[in-house]
Amino acid sequence: METFFNPASVVVIGASNSPFNLGATICRTIKHFASFPGPVYAVNRKAEAVFDCPGYAQVTDIPGPVDLAVIIAPAAVVPDFIAQCAAKDIRHVVIESSGFSEGGPKGQALQHAIDTIAKAHGMRILGPNCLGVLNSRNRFCCFYGIFEEDFANFTRKGGGSVSYLIQSGGIVVIMLESLLSDVVGANKIVSIGNKCDIDEADMIAYYGQDPTTEVIGMYLENVKDGRKLIETARDVKKPMLAFKVGRTGEGARAAMSHTAGMVNDDRIFDSACRQAGIIRLHSISELHSLPKIFITMPPLKGSRIAVFTNSGAFGGITADLLIAAGLKMARLAPEVQQRLQATGQVFNAANPIDLGPTISMQTFQDIFDILLTCDEVDGLLAVPSLWHPVMIEVITELVKKCHAHGKPAAIYTPNAAAKTIGYRTNHQVPLFESPEEAVRALQVSHQHYLYSLWKESEDLAPKEGENYEFASSGA
Repeated sequence: METFFNPASVVVIGASNSPFNLGATICRTIKHFASFPGPVYAVNRKAEAVFDCPGYAQVTDIPGPVDLAVIIAPAAVVPDFIAQCAAKDIRHVVIESSGFSEGGPKGQALQHAIDTIAKAHGMRILGPNCLGVLNSRNRFCCFYGIFEEDFANFTRKGGGSVSYLIQSGGIVVIMLESLLSDVVGANKIVSIGNKCDIDEADMIAYYGQDPTTEVIGMYLENVKDGRKLIETARDVKKPMLAFKVGRTGEGARAAMSHTAGMVNDDRIFDSACRQAGIIRLHSISELHSLPKIFITMPPLKGSRIAVFTNSGAFGGITADLLIAAGLKMARLAPEVQQRLQATGQVFNAANPIDLGPTISMQTFQDIFDILLTCDEVDGLLAVPSLWHPVMIEVITELVKKCHAHGKPAAIYTPNAAAKTIGYRTNHQVPLFESPEEAVRALQVSHQHYLYSLWKESEDLAPKEGENYEFASSGA
């Protein structure tokens, strides 16, 4: 699987100098934007060079070895190109062309022809009907249609820690753009499309062993093999976050038309996630907003949360949200409340703790130490207002103390969302954009911690008689 993200040589099949040719944009990205160090070839009818990539009429005409083939040609000619790749001993292929399983009987016949050749020659195929891969660490990218400015932005953090497997190319772009304004970045992204060969379980296994991946995010329209998914994911220790469409009949039908994704009962997927230790997400936005709780904070090992805020209204708001999320408001012992009062600037020492207009760094440090060393507190929900520049230093200090004491804090600043994003981007502090988002982060942190305990102590294999079979993708 590593070859898809780190090839030594590449051929782009279907790249030409024709106007609006998508293959040409892939050549441009690999050769010019990414400064790929290895040879890049183009295959087209005229055997013409494309963006300084030598051109050939046939794959078998290429003089040197090729690690990876990227095909973006009309579906009708793809089986022939697969046969050429097999003859050239190319074992890794990305098919970005559409018009296969999602395209009716004719497309299904083309898909069958591809599958037959690939299986006979031990080829691994990503797609078809996909966007390809991005590795932000070595800057390898075979997305089509990407602009230089976007490519530079998507890879500017030098490699993040969140790796994604995504069934839709459009969602890939949403993830990359959303992470630009956050404190974590994308590590590797793969668009798996119709999944004729490589599926979500294969990618989970790869990311699970990848030392540069800390969190695994998934967008799915269907699951190819539920039992394989469970058996693979239960061995992965890293947080796995999944958003899947198809909760309703209309959503399932839309998914099928997009990537040939037929879905059975959505309750089966819920059960599979529980068996696999996968956290199911409520929205697309959670795919990019929640990973930072795992990367920037220790795990939430218990459910008792202490809230501190200098906005009295948010004490009640967050208390409701925490209880609704299945967490608890920590009950602070009288001696703990007395220590908080002794800091001198606490309006209310009971949980939620009302700080009033506190701006003293020492006061905040004292409060953090009291709460994080308190036996009744497992984690913090910090809701400070960014009304003074010292608050950025306060938040930075809180992050340090959370790691020192092994307890997490989800931080929400009740200011305008634009100001929150600006502070987060400019100062690299892990701020959430709403109280709901911050509470949800604590909830999934605790959920993953519990999954980790279960995986260490219990057999999570499907029980006898339980059915985790999913409808075929049609690939």
